[in-house]
Amino acid sequence: MKKKKLRCYIYVRVSTSMQVDGYSLEAQRERLLRFAEFQEMEVVREYCDAGKSGKNISGRPEFSQMLQDIAEDRDRVDFILVFKLSRFGRNAADVLNSLQYIQDFGVNLICVEDGIDSSKDSGKLTITVLSAVAEIERENILVQTMEGRRQKAREGKWNGGQAPFGYELDSKNGTLTVNSKEAEIVRIIFSKFVNEGLGADSICDYLNQHGYQKKKVKKNELNYFSRGLIMKILDNPVYIGKIAYGRTATEKVKGSRDQYKRVKTDDYMLIDGIHEAIVDQELWEAARIRRKETGVKWNKTHSLEHEHILSGILRCPVCGSGLVGTVRRRKNKKSGEYKDDFYYKCLHRRKIDDTHFCNFRLVLNQDEINHQSEEIILDMVADPEFRDYMVSKLDEKVDVSSLETEKNQVREQLRQVMGAKKKLTEMMERLDIGDKHYDRKYQDMQDRQNVLYDRISELEEAIADIEVKISGAYEEKITIDQLYKILLNFDKMYYMMSDLEKKRFMREFIEGIELYPEKQKDGRILKQISLGFPVFYEGSEGDTIWLHKENTVEAVALLAR
Repeated sequence: MKKKKLRCYIYVRVSTSMQVDGYSLEAQRERLLRFAEFQEMEVVREYCDAGKSGKNISGRPEFSQMLQDIAEDRDRVDFILVFKLSRFGRNAADVLNSLQYIQDFGVNLICVEDGIDSSKDSGKLTITVLSAVAEIERENILVQTMEGRRQKAREGKWNGGQAPFGYELDSKNGTLTVNSKEAEIVRIIFSKFVNEGLGADSICDYLNQHGYQKKKVKKNELNYFSRGLIMKILDNPVYIGKIAYGRTATEKVKGSRDQYKRVKTDDYMLIDGIHEAIVDQELWEAARIRRKETGVKWNKTHSLEHEHILSGILRCPVCGSGLVGTVRRRKNKKSGEYKDDFYYKCLHRRKIDDTHFCNFRLVLNQDEINHQSEEIILDMVADPEFRDYMVSKLDEKVDVSSLETEKNQVREQLRQVMGAKKKLTEMMERLDIGDKHYDRKYQDMQDRQNVLYDRISELEEAIADIEVKISGAYEEKITIDQLYKILLNFDKMYYMMSDLEKKRFMREFIEGIELYPEKQKDGRILKQISLGFPVFYEGSEGDTIWLHKENTVEAVALLAR
């Protein structure tokens, strides 16, 4: 009787793009394929997490997908093959939990290089020990890294990370050098704050409207000055020649296993740096005194979960920028308690032309604007035709058959190319080293093999792109369905949501809200709502007209009364 051929997945991972020899993705993959061939196993599917840490599962999408495929019995596999146990994971609890999880579905783990097979009696014990060692190793690396940074701080050197505004990093000497243009701006900030009594917002307006700009550190970052940056500069002792280390620390989130947050600490190192100061000690001390006088411990009194629901959606009628949420704190003179009022306003960061900045000064009460927007949506979903439309959209199915067909075709091409590469590898191994043309033949085959590797990479990328499209189609359908379901019960569900959930809903539902430059005689300020949402065409004789542009997902609510 013919023996049943075992089926397996292979999983490869590297934590960075640069790996030592023998640990690269391709090296791991080749080793696992050879092992599977030797053991006469059928490799059903391959999973690869490139540049992913093994400290936990949540940051490894391919690993999570593999576990899901096992749970769904997608390919009826018997084993997962990994190069070493550390590729499977470095967190002992995660490794053991994942192992128990796959074994619950009849799947075992083989670590090829470590010689471990969890289907054998000694396998799980070995995995328990080695996974604990791997986690200790990861923690030791972290400790050594942090100690290295702490030592650099003791020496007065910059201990890693982006150079603060006003300085540039001299990576060769591990210290900071003054950027003269930015340093001048730092001095202006301290002078305006101490000598002229300007607050952070006023300093921002002054810098932005006088043409001062900061360089972009990240691609999508803006080059204007923000309140947060001004406060960060005023509180950083680096500008008087000091190096501060440990001002923030990583703290584990209670009730979680792998979640951490950054928190401020009062106990930190403050060392004389070897870099040049930008402001003098006297100006720094004066800034400290004024910060204590003007600073208010910011405990939210309105709501511990308050969110600026329409922030970024409301558009400035002058410059077109998204309005942001802001808070005004008022103190009750009798009780001494503080009350928070929330508003939307334009930060006037964008120029209208070469010389003029935005001058829209109106500050909008959040409660009023949020309520007006909610009333408009209530009017919309109350329309019987619109409700019928939403119900019909919920019945639609996602058609990804063409994408699945395309993926299968590309997989077949990949299978053929992999077969060709395998045959070529066998031919290279059979070459007679005594052949006088051996070098030429080997080089010729090596060139052909490189071409095949390039083709394999192209096909794997094509499959990944198609899978992203398929996933995107399902996710888009889920998102749209959620919106329709919420809208069908908007009058009940919306008011049960938290502020954060309301904000997410509005961002999915509304593309943007245009405003009038001034409040109208009847008190209205909302002019037009653009919906990021496909709706039917419907003309109304009432206050609101709903329009749908054909072949787009844009709809507009014109609030003409």
